[in-house]
Amino acid sequence: MKPAVDLNTARDRLVSGQRWVIKIGSALLTNDGKGLNRPGIQAWVDQISDLMSQGIEIVLVSSGSVAEGMTRLGWTTRPSEVHQLQAAAAVGQMGLVQAYETAFKQHDKHTAQILLTHADLSNRQRYLNARSTLRTLIEMGVVPIVNENDTVITDEIRFGDNDTLGALVANLVEADTLVILTDQDGLFTKDPRHNDDAELITEGRASDESFASMAGDGGALGRGGMITKVKAARVAARSGADTVIVGGRIDNVLIRLRAKEKIGTLLVADTEPEVARKQWIAGHLQHAGELILDDGAVKALKKGGNSLLPIGVKAVKGIFRRGEVVACLNGKGQVVAKGLINFDQSETQKLCGKTSEQQQALLGYVGEEELIHIDNLVVL
Repeated sequence: MKPAVDLNTARDRLVSGQRWVIKIGSALLTNDGKGLNRPGIQAWVDQISDLMSQGIEIVLVSSGSVAEGMTRLGWTTRPSEVHQLQAAAAVGQMGLVQAYETAFKQHDKHTAQILLTHADLSNRQRYLNARSTLRTLIEMGVVPIVNENDTVITDEIRFGDNDTLGALVANLVEADTLVILTDQDGLFTKDPRHNDDAELITEGRASDESFASMAGDGGALGRGGMITKVKAARVAARSGADTVIVGGRIDNVLIRLRAKEKIGTLLVADTEPEVARKQWIAGHLQHAGELILDDGAVKALKKGGNSLLPIGVKAVKGIFRRGEVVACLNGKGQVVAKGLINFDQSETQKLCGKTSEQQQALLGYVGEEELIHIDNLVVL
């Protein structure tokens, strides 16, 4: 573990960082559902172009396709049917991309549309392809505009919100900073919409679990609330990225952040950046199966530096193959780790609760000693 960051000087990292992922939410982009916020888009693009002239590489994660589609179609209420949401996304994506392209063209900058699904990041080859494409675009000075592919996605396999997507993109491109622009000024001790005594948290640690209890719910247009932004900060921290949650309507917000002005909430990453393969494992929102661990195994994993051995597993759920991602749960059903399993479901079931010495008698051959090797294991 690297030493904890001094929160008094944490904003110095916003000056030294050279690659930012900037996520803009639906409420900002669509004027709370009253049409596309073109003046706002132009203002953010102006600032992004300024940052790029300072040598900062930018990846933009943009919400707003469904909300813009609703506006174009004359819908006032977000539909619940998947096919209607997909249709709205398809219609809205046209306007959203057009608005960005027009705004960036004023600065002689090219943009590229990148639509991702969870399957793109769950499959190792597609993950590497997405990373290669994004890095190439960044090197070319093109601004990648990333969104979830809402036109083909279903609720069962979606990221859930673009805050999570922004954090996973930050992992993907190994960004220094994730900036989440929202309709609130930052993270408060209480919901400021209902509590006059709510105080803005200016700096904190992404690992601080107390922030989750302070976060509120999402609005009518977006799927994410402040809780998803706090969780996104923890995901971004896996690759060493700091996260800023800040009001997108604050004048010149991005430039002021770069100048270390104390606006918004900075949640710093204290942990060592994980290697690329572990980032990929940790980014899986779905898993092929589950292993229920005893208290001793949970304690050993939390301690760090340990592989998962069969003797610590009490039960096996799901059908999975060797090499797939499985989740490790404690007795309360909480996911404590994820990893690439060394055996398929039937073999794991046989080994469950047994010692390594019993493996040959149970399986008829000697394989790996561990169910999940430490190199393929991520403790959450």
